[in-house]
Parts: sequence; structure tokens; C-alpha cells
Amino acid sequence: MLLKIREKAQGVFAWIILILICVPFALWGIQNYLDVGKETPVVTVGDKDFFQRDVNRAYAQYSQKLAGMGIDEQTLKKQALNKLVNDEVLLQYVQDQGLVVTDDAVRSFISSLQYFQTNGKFDKKQYRALLASQNMSSGEFQHRIRNALIMEQFQHSILDSSFATAYDVEQFLKIQNQQRDFEFVTIAPPELKETPSDQEVQEYYQQHQDAYQTPEMVSIEYIDLSLPELAEKVQATEEQLKAFYEEHKDLYRTEERRKISHILFAAGKEGDQAALARAKKARERAKTEDFAKLAKELSDDKFSAKQGGDLGLFTVGTMEPAFEEVASKLKQGEISEPVKSAYGYHLIKVTELVPATTKPFSAVREELKKAYQKSRAENTFYELGETLTEVSFEQPDNLLAAADATGVPIKKSELFSRNSKQGIAAEQAIREAAFSDDVLQGNNSEPIELGTDRLVVLRILDHRPATTRPLEEVRGEVIAALQRSKAEQQAQELASNIKRQLLAGESLQKLAETHGLAVQKRTGVTRDKADMPWQLRQAVFKAAKPVAGKPTVFIVDYPDGQKAVVSLVKVTAGSVDLPDAKQRENIEANIARALGQAVFNALIKDLQARADITLNIEK
Repeated sequence: MLLKIREKAQGVFAWIILILICVPFALWGIQNYLDVGKETPVVTVGDKDFFQRDVNRAYAQYSQKLAGMGIDEQTLKKQALNKLVNDEVLLQYVQDQGLVVTDDAVRSFISSLQYFQTNGKFDKKQYRALLASQNMSSGEFQHRIRNALIMEQFQHSILDSSFATAYDVEQFLKIQNQQRDFEFVTIAPPELKETPSDQEVQEYYQQHQDAYQTPEMVSIEYIDLSLPELAEKVQATEEQLKAFYEEHKDLYRTEERRKISHILFAAGKEGDQAALARAKKARERAKTEDFAKLAKELSDDKFSAKQGGDLGLFTVGTMEPAFEEVASKLKQGEISEPVKSAYGYHLIKVTELVPATTKPFSAVREELKKAYQKSRAENTFYELGETLTEVSFEQPDNLLAAADATGVPIKKSELFSRNSKQGIAAEQAIREAAFSDDVLQGNNSEPIELGTDRLVVLRILDHRPATTRPLEEVRGEVIAALQRSKAEQQAQELASNIKRQLLAGESLQKLAETHGLAVQKRTGVTRDKADMPWQLRQAVFKAAKPVAGKPTVFIVDYPDGQKAVVSLVKVTAGSVDLPDAKQRENIEANIARALGQAVFNALIKDLQARADITLNIEK
């Protein structure tokens, strides 16, 4: 099973995506085999060096996969670096094991990539052009693809060989369908009216200065090279558009749809003449009888006979030449004379015929114009991209030379933070580049790819470090936070007191009455119960089972400062019966997959522990 490429890249920068091709399960190793000059590697795995650009690329991919999950940037960067190392460790291992994929498998995979296809077919010219645009040989590219496929092959050998026993399924169902009975009280933080003293405000402010900082801000100037903007400037005459239409007319053509049925009279032991005689006799009957019924009665092609002789849509190249020649010329509803093939004689009928059509120039003019402009602008975009990359690197302390060389004006942004979502800063890649050490030191950024049709180089205009706001400016916020903290502390103390008394044998109902709280009881609660806060449900199912008739007591914290004191009184094992056999098969497959992934993860961890890995960054 090969990976699925999500969509076809457009434009001359499609090669960038090629370098980022990854196998399933996020194996990204192949994009790191680039010549990165003499810079100091960030991490070395065996004899393989990874540089900052490799780490940045891995982080960009990793953060995109986990976007919206609330994971902080530093954690993501560590995970991305670890993933980069793990993939290289795996690659070196499978190479040491002598695992291989055939040349045919590599060629087949490359041929299937949409980047190299024109009208659904592999285009050697496009393939060579895309690789040549980056001075990449076909052999080098095939080597990278081969490595990715070998890693995928090895991973599948582990995942696909895993299995789940009946015991595994039963244990899973007992836990998954488990039911729990519990009761609880909810404690809300009290509303405090007392104003804290100046000393308390000062102490709280000093202890929590990070909460009262203005974020680090930058503004940038940048060159934004955009293929759509270049395309809009391309002038197109009516003659040019019509010529372009003729050149790409096939794109606006709907092929003929021709559906056929047949009746086969196999020669067999009776010989050709007898088969021909039967075919002629059947054709006479077909003039007054239903063709489909005759096919069911007479056809020696028993498979199609069940469908009334239906062979589906007619496709050139799938039948014998004589058969195709007749089938392609029949009118709808017309029945052919007997047609000789290696199988015997056929009667052919066209049951559906939709003629080929081509949209006229007038109907596609606007669409055609955009395609024409884009095609003419792509070479310019590529050439200017090369110029922008080269000049901004050669003169890293300004953008003026790059702007003059490309003819693209320098734009400026407002101040923005690491979390800004407006203007050019809405792009995560822009924010990451703007706050990178190299750019903050006054250098131009590396070219930043925003999709396949936009290239940006930026530099710092203004940098304002994070600063702590003065106490007088935030006094109101500090007082509110201090009051909220005291209220939550009081709620915590009451919750802890109730928990302590419950463990001593007191009744939750009695304690609730003492403190003016309401007891809520739940029975038969399952893991998918949706009518309660997820924090409560998660804590209930994490809690240990009651022992010797004594409830398990614990406290649940809510984001708004409320506390729940919970008494878990009963746990009932889940049912292992499944009415649907298919459902059991799915559960077995999921458990097997999880077990296989666990084995694979353990292997990677072991390989990493035994590998020669050198980190050149601060942990």
C-alpha cells in the first residue's frame, strides 16, 4: 500500500512538495538529504547531519498536523526534532538490514504521482523538467523514494502482522462498556468583596509578573512574490486566447459515452460455421425479441448473460480490434452482423450513446484567460523566485537590491506578536521566520513558501522585547486576580475538608447539608456519557475501584475554579456481548493495530537508545 498524495501541485515550485513527500505514519526522512553547506548541524544521527532548516521543516509539518490541539510551541519543536531523529534511526536500520524494494515498484510509484502526470498519464517531459529545475537527477530522486518505500514496507510488516485474541477483545469490552455509580457535590468559589491590602497586591504582582507582560512584538518589511499577481499583469489578446484554446482543447472535451451489450456464440466443438449459423439465427430473432432476454437465453458468455449481455462502457483497447471496430461505429439501438473473434461470433448492440462534446471558446473564455495568464506567468515567477533567493542571500542586510532586481515593491507590516492572526502575520511560517534568531539579528530571512504560488523574503523593521506593565497600570487586574485566587483557595480548602471527613466515614448527604450544598447521584454511567463535564467523567473512570465496601473519594478541578468532591461507590464490568459480528471484527482490527503500533514504537525507542546521536542545541 503506497501513500496517498492529497492533491496535485500547480506551478513551477511543485518540486518543493516532492522533497516533502512522506510515507504514511508521518515518516519524513527523505526530505533531509539535501546539501546544506558548511553550517553546524543541529543533530547528528550516525553519519547523517541535520541542520536548522531540516528541523524547521520538520516542525512546520508537525505543527500543521497538530494544529488546534493546544500544544505549546516548545513542546511541538521537541516532538518534531525527536520525530526527525526517529525517522533517520529507522532508515539507517532498514538499510543495515538489507531491505529493498524493486525498481518496478519505485517506477510504478513515481508514475502514479500527480505531479508528473498530464491528463492522467505519466509525462516524462514534465518529470524531467521538475527535477532539472532543482538540478536533481532522476537517480537521486528515485533513491529518496526508494528509502521512503522501504521504511513504509518495514513498518507495515510489523503493523500488519499484529493480531488480537478473543481474550484481548473481552478485556477491552469489559473496560470500554464498564458502568460506574457515584455521587458528588460541586463547590463554587465564594464571591469576595474585601479589597486586598497594598502589601498583598505588591507581593502578588511581584510573584506573577509574567502575567502582566506586553508580548514581544516585531514589524517587518518584506517582498511578496505572488504568481496570481504576476498572472493578472499578463495581457492576453483574443488571438492568443483562441490559439491557447486550440492547443488545450482536449481539456474542454467530454469524450463519447458508449455502452454496449453482446451475445457470444462460442465455436467450441461444433466449429465456426455452426456458431455463425446460431449467431445469424439469433440476429433474426433480435429484430422482434428483446436483446437482453436473448442474451440470457443464448449467450455463451455466462457472466454477462446474467446482466442481459451488458459489457458496460465501451473502452478502446480492451477488446479485439475487429470487435472494437464494429462496436465504435454502431448507432444507438443498432444490432451488428455477427463479428468474428478468438472466442467465436458476437452480436453487438449499443444500448447507450452520448456523443463527444467540446465546450465552445465563448463558454470557457474567462476560465481560459486565467489559465493562459497563469501559464505565461509561471516562467516569470520561477525566474524572479531564483533572483529573489539569490540576491536576498548575497545582500542579507537589506531588501532594496532584491526589490530592484525583481521589480516587486517592498511592503511593511504593523507590529505583531507570535500569536497575531492579521495581515501577513496570519501566516504561521511568517511569524516563525520573523521571530527566528537569524532575522532578529538583522539578516534577511530565507525564502518562505506560502503554498506553491507565493514566495516571501522578510527582514526586521522594529523589534520590541516583552516588557512588564507597571503595577499602577494593572492594579485593577491584580486585585481581581488576587480575589479570584483567594476564593479558589477557600473552595479548595472546603473540598479537602469534605474529602477528609468522607474518608473518615461521614455521610456525603450530611456534609452537604452542613455546608449548604446539593448532592448529585449518578448510576450506570458509561464512558461516552455526554451530559456531564468531561473533567468529571474522565476523573471518575480514572479513579481506582472501591475496596472492601469503602468508596473511592477524590476531588475534580474545573477550569472556572469550581471543585467537585466525588464518592465512587460501585464499578460494574461491561458486557462482552456484541450483537453485530462486524462490530467485533472492527474492534479486533483496532486492538491489533494498537498492539502493532506499540511494538513498533518500542522498536524505535530501542533503536534510538542504541544509535549514535549527537545534539548540538541546548535542551
